[in-house]
Amino acid sequence: MFEKLTAGARAVVRGAAEQADRTGSGTIGEPELLLALLERTESPAAGVLAALGVHERRASVADALAAVRRRGGVSTADAAALAGLGIDIDAIVTRVEEAHGVGALAADGTAGRRKRLRRPFTAEAKAVLERALRIGAGRGERYLGDEHLLLALTTRPGPAAAVLADHGVTYDAVVRLLDKTRGRYAS
Repeated sequence: MFEKLTAGARAVVRGAAEQADRTGSGTIGEPELLLALLERTESPAAGVLAALGVHERRASVADALAAVRRRGGVSTADAAALAGLGIDIDAIVTRVEEAHGVGALAADGTAGRRKRLRRPFTAEAKAVLERALRIGAGRGERYLGDEHLLLALTTRPGPAAAVLADHGVTYDAVVRLLDKTRGRYAS
């Protein structure tokens, strides 16, 4: 699979590892892939994100991803749905953090272990890469570019898809812009 990655997609994967270092995550997951995509400036995915106004709201996206991580993966939409049932996720997170320390729910099981030279991909991040490959093949493209990674992040419920949707980035919007920039008709 990795031999099909374009230089841009490889840069996203490397950037995701750097994001994991910055956030203190022991693994590379969907949030790290999304943050790495947001750092791109000259690529198909960067063009789509810029056209959708996400680059100007990068700080908002990063904050939303940090909030989801702090809540142990509970998205803003899920937190709102639970609030409708009388469950205050933020109060629960605060109580857990009071008892176990700040970021207790965001912990990824690497506390106390030596720092790894290579951070492993989560099952979700691996699934994003596999979906990206299938999406590219389905679009008749023989490579895996950063635009396929962006499309894959929007296709399945998860922290990245929820944050992207909250910022107006959906699969249909991404496909429409990619097809428009390539002079193709949406299929």
